[in-house]
Amino acid sequence: MRAIARGDTAALADLYDRYSRSCYALACRMLGSGPDAEEVVQETFLRAWRNAAAYDPARASISSWLLAITRNLCIDELRRRRRNLPTAPLDPAAPLAGDDRTDLAAEGAIDARAVRAALASLPGEQRSAIELVYYHGLTSNEVGRLLGVPAPTIRSRLRLGLLKLAGILRTGNAAP
Repeated sequence: MRAIARGDTAALADLYDRYSRSCYALACRMLGSGPDAEEVVQETFLRAWRNAAAYDPARASISSWLLAITRNLCIDELRRRRRNLPTAPLDPAAPLAGDDRTDLAAEGAIDARAVRAALASLPGEQRSAIELVYYHGLTSNEVGRLLGVPAPTIRSRLRLGLLKLAGILRTGNAAP
């Protein structure tokens, strides 16, 4: 890190070769997208280059420091995505992927519309928890960190939301 702080690009290349895979794996897991993960890794090492002088080995290992940078960048990206979620309302009429529409596909489309409508009827906190966990693949711990809420609270929101979804779908109160 001292060499990088002095501007040694070879030292940065060595750092990248050693830690980029673990940073990429974390970013992929959190973001669910290879291209987004690549951008986060690139930004991680750019920040490491710019802030190498601030690295303190007494506070964290190099790998922990880099993974913390990666994690924080992923959280920032997820927050940006979350801010964009309300602008894209659920579209119950959105077609399903695939051209061959069998009777099973038609039933699936009806079910999908019912689930979308039921999900839209949930309180925002429960809907957000369900969407982040089931549609974006985050864990309850990751969602908790993202939203600034304890993980047990996220799990409670998930449970309550799923129970409400089941009730709505069972009684048919959600318009397909």
